[in-house]
Amino acid sequence: MDASFPSLWFLQTLILTSLLTVHAQLPGAWELLVPNAGVASMHTAVTRFNTVVLLDRTNIGPSRKMLPKGHCRYDRNDAVLKKDCYAHSVVLDLKTNQIRPLMILTDTWCSSGQFLPNGTLLQTGGDLDGLKKIRTFEPCEPDGFCDWVELKDVELVNGRWYATNQILPDGTVIIVGGRGTNTVEYYPPRKNRNGAVELKFLSDVEDNQMDNLYPYVHLLPNGHLFIFANNKAVMYDHQDNKVIREYPELLGGPRNYPSAGSSVMLALDGDFSTAVVVICGGAQYGAFIERSTDTPAHGSCGRIVATDPNPGWEMEDMPFGRVMGDMVMLPTGDSLIINGAQTGTQGFEMASNPCLNPVLYRPDQPVGLRFMTLNPGTIPRMYHSTANLLPDGRVLLAGSNPHYLYNFAAEFPTELRLEAFSPEYLSPDRANIRPEIKGIPNMVRYGETFEVLVSVPLPVVGIVQVNFGSAPFATHSFSQGQRLVKLTVTPSIPDNGRYRIKCTAPTNAAVAPPAYYMAFAVNQGVPSVARWVHLVA
Repeated sequence: MDASFPSLWFLQTLILTSLLTVHAQLPGAWELLVPNAGVASMHTAVTRFNTVVLLDRTNIGPSRKMLPKGHCRYDRNDAVLKKDCYAHSVVLDLKTNQIRPLMILTDTWCSSGQFLPNGTLLQTGGDLDGLKKIRTFEPCEPDGFCDWVELKDVELVNGRWYATNQILPDGTVIIVGGRGTNTVEYYPPRKNRNGAVELKFLSDVEDNQMDNLYPYVHLLPNGHLFIFANNKAVMYDHQDNKVIREYPELLGGPRNYPSAGSSVMLALDGDFSTAVVVICGGAQYGAFIERSTDTPAHGSCGRIVATDPNPGWEMEDMPFGRVMGDMVMLPTGDSLIINGAQTGTQGFEMASNPCLNPVLYRPDQPVGLRFMTLNPGTIPRMYHSTANLLPDGRVLLAGSNPHYLYNFAAEFPTELRLEAFSPEYLSPDRANIRPEIKGIPNMVRYGETFEVLVSVPLPVVGIVQVNFGSAPFATHSFSQGQRLVKLTVTPSIPDNGRYRIKCTAPTNAAVAPPAYYMAFAVNQGVPSVARWVHLVA
C-alpha cells in the first residue's frame, strides 16, 4: 500500500494539473476596472466621449455614492428615504476609471433608453413617479458637468415600465410596450397622430406570468421592425402602424421578461438586404410563477432570416442553459453571450447557479460549431446586470442586484464592481496584427465614399474591414438599438508604411439610423480601437 501511494498521488496531481491547464487555455481575459462604482447599474450606455452612463433606480435606499453637497432629492412618497442625498446614477471615465455622481429625480426602475441622432441619451419611463417621465442626458467631455434633465414640456402618453426603445430611420424613437401597456408611441410625438397606438400583438402573446415585457425590437434594413415577445414575432410597419407579417413560433418556451434570454440582429453587410436575428436562452415557463430558483434555463437558440419571404427558425444549443444572459455584438461580427444564471428566472432572488463562462457565437460557422466556451469570470452577474461593448474592443460588465434593496450579505450580493472582459482578439499574441486608425472623417453622409488610414505592425494580408457599431442602451438582458454594419471597402493600398482603405458609408438610414457610431478597423479578426463617426443625412 505504501509503495502504491506515491503513484496514486502522482495520478491525482496530473489530473488536477490537466484540468487547470485546460481552464487556463480557455480564451479571453478578465480585469477589475472599478472596485466600487457606488451604484449597481441596472441600465448602461457608452457615450461618444468615451464615458459610460450607469443608472439604477431612485427608490432603492442608500447607494454607496453621495451626491454633491446640497443636491439632495426630496420625495415624501419614497418608502425608504424621504430626503435622499445618494447618487443613483454615475458616469464613468474610461480613461481614468474615475466615477462622477449624477442626479436623477424620478424613478427609473426597469426603464428604457436610446441615443438620439445628436448623441443625446433619451431615457423613458420607469415606475411610480417615473412612469410617464422622459429624461435626457447630453454627454460631455469627462471633465465636464453634464447631468440628467427631466423634461417638463412633454411626457409619455402611456406609462412605460419594462418597455423597449428603438431609433428609426428618420431619427425619431419608437417606444414599444411595457407592463400593462400594449401600445407603441414615438419621441418626438408624431404630428397628426393620436399619441399611443395599439399593438394588439403584445396582448395576444401575454400569458399569466406576462412574458411579453422588454420585447426584442430590431430595425430591419427594409425599414420595418422585427418585434419579438414571449415566443412569437411580427414584422411591423411603423409608418402605417400595422403588422405586415407573422413569423413562425419559436419553440422552447418564453424568451422575454420575466423569462428572458437575449437577442441580437447579426451584422448587416453586402447589399444590406438580409437581416438575421438570433435569440438565445431563457427561463422555463412556470419558473417565475413558482418562484423556482432551481428550474434549468433554456439552452437553445433560434436563428431566423427575418427578411426572407418564407422564414423559419434554425435551432441549435448553447454549451450552457442561460437565463438573463446578455448578447453583445463584437466589432468582428461575432456575438459574446455573457452574464446570467443556469437555473431560475428573472426577478428578485429567483435564480441560482450563475453562468460564469462567457460563450462566443460565431455566426459564419456551420451549425454545431458556432459556440466557443470562454474563460470564466469569478463575479456572478445575475438579475439587473449589464454588458456593453467599449470603443477599445473590451466588454464592460456592470451591476447585478437580485434584491429589492442593496444587500451585500446575500449569497449573490449587490454588485458594485465594474469589470472588463477582453475577447481573444485582444490577446498579446495578436498585437502585431492589430490595426490603428490614423485618419477617418468625424462625419460622413449616407452613400458617401471616404478614406480610412490605418497602420499595422505586420504587413496587411487580405481585406481590412471597416465596421460601424452602435452604442446601445443595455438593460434586462437586451441591448436596445444594438447594431453592427460592415461597410463596403476596397483592398487597402500601402502608403508610406500605412494603408489607405476606401469605404462607402451605409446606403440609407434603414441600414444604419442617424447616430454616432464606433468605427472599427478589423484586420484578420482583430479590431482597432474605435473612432467615433457621426452618420448624418
